[in-house]
Amino acid sequence: MSKPVIAIVGRPNVGKSTLFNQIAGRRISIVEDTPGVTRDRIYAEGEWCGRLFTLIDTGGIEPYSKEIIPEQMRLQAELAIDMADVIIFMTDVRDGLTAADREVCTMLQKSGKPIVLTVNKADTPGEPPLEFYEFYNLGLENVFAISSLHKMGVGDVLEECAKHFPNESEEEADDSVKIAIVGKPNAGKSSLVNKILGENRVIVSDIAGTTRDAIDTQYERDGVKYTLIDTAGIRRRGKVNDAIEKFSVIRSIGAVERCDVCIIMIDATVGITEQDAKIAGYAHEEGKAAIVCVNKWDAVEKDDKSIYKFTQQVRDTLSYMTYAPILFISALTGQRVDKIFDLVTLVTNQSATRLRTGVLNDVLAEATMRVQPPSDKGKRLKLYYMTQAAVKPPTFVIFVNDSELAHFSYIRYIENCVRESFGLDSVPLRFIVRERSKNGND
Repeated sequence: MSKPVIAIVGRPNVGKSTLFNQIAGRRISIVEDTPGVTRDRIYAEGEWCGRLFTLIDTGGIEPYSKEIIPEQMRLQAELAIDMADVIIFMTDVRDGLTAADREVCTMLQKSGKPIVLTVNKADTPGEPPLEFYEFYNLGLENVFAISSLHKMGVGDVLEECAKHFPNESEEEADDSVKIAIVGKPNAGKSSLVNKILGENRVIVSDIAGTTRDAIDTQYERDGVKYTLIDTAGIRRRGKVNDAIEKFSVIRSIGAVERCDVCIIMIDATVGITEQDAKIAGYAHEEGKAAIVCVNKWDAVEKDDKSIYKFTQQVRDTLSYMTYAPILFISALTGQRVDKIFDLVTLVTNQSATRLRTGVLNDVLAEATMRVQPPSDKGKRLKLYYMTQAAVKPPTFVIFVNDSELAHFSYIRYIENCVRESFGLDSVPLRFIVRERSKNGND
């Protein structure tokens, strides 16, 4: 399940960006731009009471303006509203309730989304100013006086927003294997979907950025149900100038979050780029099983060493993702497209692997006997035992005497031993190092 989305909407200069930054920077809402992926300041990842969410900032809505820029800002807001699970509607107590506020409110109510009304710039502690109560005339149930500048009332707003998040325990309605197809614009993502389906289910054109939304398509093959998620191409930040495309990036990231397998499309005619690495980096950081598909291989002049050379380029650029299988395909001709599903089966099975603690510790004991753990200033690392904590990706916890002695190179060695012993060579693995307390309790 992808993260809930909160959109901050309102007139210009009511304090939307200030609130966005406060939520993004506050301790109560730990937010970081995810490393390895291009992100615009328009959105960030946040956390409230252990629940992750995506926060969207929007340009101010000017209902009565016909100028180009305000119209684009309004379009941004409409897209954000469409994506949101809950909307923070910001107003300004100093301006009072304006006609523009009423227009924005009407637009938001038509969306049918939960609305949390915040009356900003109530900067004095205690009872809000009398002007605050005027905003109840909008007919909204949840009204909060806040000061985004002084961080007052922000926690109450997030608490209210969290009440409207989708139930985390709810499972997806279907049991299909969800495959997100991601990559730069015009890499051939939609063409691949159409080739798999055998029909033009998804719009395909040579114009980069044709696909604006993440599009789900159901597909069944050999008795197995799949959901193919075609996504908008992800561009470098400097190229994301268009409001629609900014939100397409968010939808693409959401597709990665909710998929089981991520197919990373690379244009063979262009070669692997830094941006390809950033897209792959996001899938890696999310712990998703991944397949690198080098598309348009039919359009490349080749010799007997071409595949080897391109494979090496991919491995060098995606050095953190050496586990991901690489497949050279042509979505246009169908070359090797069928092999994608063999790899999907492989990586989904490996990603769902669960290992018993006993066999894990047999491997751990053998590994430490073969290569002695590191030491520092006369103190040697001791690895007491290892257990599996989760799947998708397989996640292992190693209990040690001193976590500072657990150098990443040695943990990588343990990882390689686990991969080799259990055939987990095609999926990401996560290792968590924890110190065992002196009394023997974990």
